[in-house]
Amino acid sequence: MAHTVPPHLADSHDLIRVHGARVNNLKDVSVEIPKRRLTVFTGISGSGKSSLVFGTIAAESQRLINETYSAFVQGFMPTLARPEVDVLDGLTTAIIVDQQRMGADPRSTVGTATDAHAMLRILFSRLGTPHIGPPSAYSFNTASVRASGAITVERGAQRAVKATYTRTGGMCPRCEGRGSVTDMDLTQLYDDTKSLNEGALTIPGYSMDGWYGRIFRGCGFFDPDKPIRRYTKRELHDLLHKEPTKIKVEGVNLTYEGLIPKIQKSMLAKDVDALQPHVRAFVERAMTFSVCPECDGTRLSEGARSSKIEGLSIADVCAMQISDLADWVRGLSEPTVGPLLTALRQSLDSFTEIGLGYLALDRPAGTLSGGEAQRVKMIRHLGSSLTDVTYVFDEPTTGLHPHDIQRMNDLLLRLRDKGNTVLVVEHKPQVIAIADHVVDLGPGAGTAGGTVCFQGGVAGLRGSDTVTGRHLDDRAAVKDTVRTPTGKLEIRGATTHNLRDVDVDVPLGVLTVVTGVAGSGKSSLVHGSIPAGEGVISVDQAPIRGSRRSNPATYTGLLDPIRKAFAKANGVKPALFSANSEGACPTCNGAGVVYTDLAMMAGVATTCEECEGRRFQAAVLDHHLGGRDITEVLAMPVAEAEEFFGGGEAHTPAARRILGRLADVGLGYLTLGQPLTTLSGGERQRLKLATHMADQGGVYVLDEPTAGLHLADVEQLLGLLDRLVDAGKSVIVVEHHPAVMAHADWIIDLGPGAGHDGGRVVYEGTPADLVAARSTLTGEHLAAYVGA
Repeated sequence: MAHTVPPHLADSHDLIRVHGARVNNLKDVSVEIPKRRLTVFTGISGSGKSSLVFGTIAAESQRLINETYSAFVQGFMPTLARPEVDVLDGLTTAIIVDQQRMGADPRSTVGTATDAHAMLRILFSRLGTPHIGPPSAYSFNTASVRASGAITVERGAQRAVKATYTRTGGMCPRCEGRGSVTDMDLTQLYDDTKSLNEGALTIPGYSMDGWYGRIFRGCGFFDPDKPIRRYTKRELHDLLHKEPTKIKVEGVNLTYEGLIPKIQKSMLAKDVDALQPHVRAFVERAMTFSVCPECDGTRLSEGARSSKIEGLSIADVCAMQISDLADWVRGLSEPTVGPLLTALRQSLDSFTEIGLGYLALDRPAGTLSGGEAQRVKMIRHLGSSLTDVTYVFDEPTTGLHPHDIQRMNDLLLRLRDKGNTVLVVEHKPQVIAIADHVVDLGPGAGTAGGTVCFQGGVAGLRGSDTVTGRHLDDRAAVKDTVRTPTGKLEIRGATTHNLRDVDVDVPLGVLTVVTGVAGSGKSSLVHGSIPAGEGVISVDQAPIRGSRRSNPATYTGLLDPIRKAFAKANGVKPALFSANSEGACPTCNGAGVVYTDLAMMAGVATTCEECEGRRFQAAVLDHHLGGRDITEVLAMPVAEAEEFFGGGEAHTPAARRILGRLADVGLGYLTLGQPLTTLSGGERQRLKLATHMADQGGVYVLDEPTAGLHLADVEQLLGLLDRLVDAGKSVIVVEHHPAVMAHADWIIDLGPGAGHDGGRVVYEGTPADLVAARSTLTGEHLAAYVGA
């Protein structure tokens, strides 16, 4: 139960004071936040919550901490500019626990991201038999190294004494600790019935017309006129694997290198998502990934796998469900490592307590959802002895079933009760209800937001006339009548992850909601059994990749018809109206800002004096469409742009169609040129959905589309889902939100628990029947929500 803030909190020493904040859309915002209390920040998507909490308070706290380091150390830290704010005092050290996905490095696992794996390595180095060495001998991130050298000792006749250094690591030498090996499918590199001169190579960018052709013809390692299938072993090796070799072609010194190492350096060393679409498609075709045959996917060397405690190796225990591993550790009793066992038990119990007991320590960190990643990050803070710290959370209940939200609330309150300030950006009424203090931003989004509409207790918010206050007690009713399916999608014998040979029919032509507690198998069923392909459009929570230059206009393809319309109206080339092409300001290269590197000190970004931040050459701005130049159009909100391109000289049907879809998903307030890096999680998800609405798919698969949505926006989302179904589409939604469940035509509920306690269909039918039966955890919570 929330408790009131004592009167002594009026003392300025017990407040974080923010006056005149102007980050992003904030309009001179002033708030006073009580310390050592739980404050929840509410407001519709785009109202300015993240700008205030993360962009102002947390950012300044981090910047001030960084300034305590030496100039040399600061040179290795990210550059943090001072937020635009007049007064910001009373800050304490901020620890940000956000939803950024963990790195996709294949060597990063749930165990390495927490202290659990390090403690297990120490445990096995003390108790494992046979004893194979120090903790590093059990680490798949450490290779075995043996080095030797000579040292000179000036002592009598002793001079050159041999010294040997050995580091024992547990990395599998075959896969280098990755657990999988990659092979190249040679049929994707060339057609072996043709010669090089006949165009045998099918690798993007490898043409015989340019320098590659000259190198292949002039290197002398093989005959460019002979079909590749007739090459000798030596010729094929030189074509595919030859190490870099200096050659002279047409009087020019060049380096020849085999195709496979060349491709590995030019394409495989890069982030796949950063590649051009046609190159990415080639890489995905040409690369095959398989479990490492030497370590069987455990990542560990034979020695590390041979050392065991009570018959289990470190690979065995890391593959166990964490809740089972905690029980196994509780069964160990060895006084010599008593403190270690206690710490390990506490760490593993924290996973279960936070609703992640269904994970395994060997789960790759990059495969966790945003909500799971945030909860894994919380684990290291739960046992921390620090007090008077400011913890900042970004929607910590994302991905949680209503049953799990109470546990998250208990954890937030426990952090507060240790004497910490807890700041939470959140939409869920269950979390808002436990707040000591609420700051509600709005009233609208984008330029219509950025002001404080309410500050105070939860009761005051409920009685206020703000958008959040009015919708706080919203309750959806289950449908009286549901749609009739037009067909079904049969899933038979599904066993992905924890699914237990699941057979289920997903109805088509209706709105189907797949639900269940976190870890019950929802995503495994939907993404693992419904193949994304022709006719199936999957809109998941993977982050949008893009640079500071990416914006809604570039991401949705809207900029193309806009550029063409400007070009046609002015009789010039479309490339002029791109800040990434010919129209770019030469001084800042179209970035709008100039970055100055100050060596070991923090760099500085200043607005470009040439274009004044507009990103385009001055001459480009002389060209107009409907009385506006390109920068004025990119500064328009979606709703205004939809009207602008709807008629008159600017009439552009292609642009208007895209703008209409952006408005349909509730993004009418976004400006066309707003950098994608400034969008909230909910905005990014809806931007993806708007982009995919143009696709000719028959089945839409959505993964928690309410993530980041305000209570008032959920109703609009439900209207959009209805329009998709009414247009003949099938919509399958993985979702926990009770309003979406109540609105469904059909519910598939998985459980009954998480991990190996889940993986079964515990209910399939209409929401009304689920509420009446109350036979599952979901049924109980949905019944309570609709007041049944």
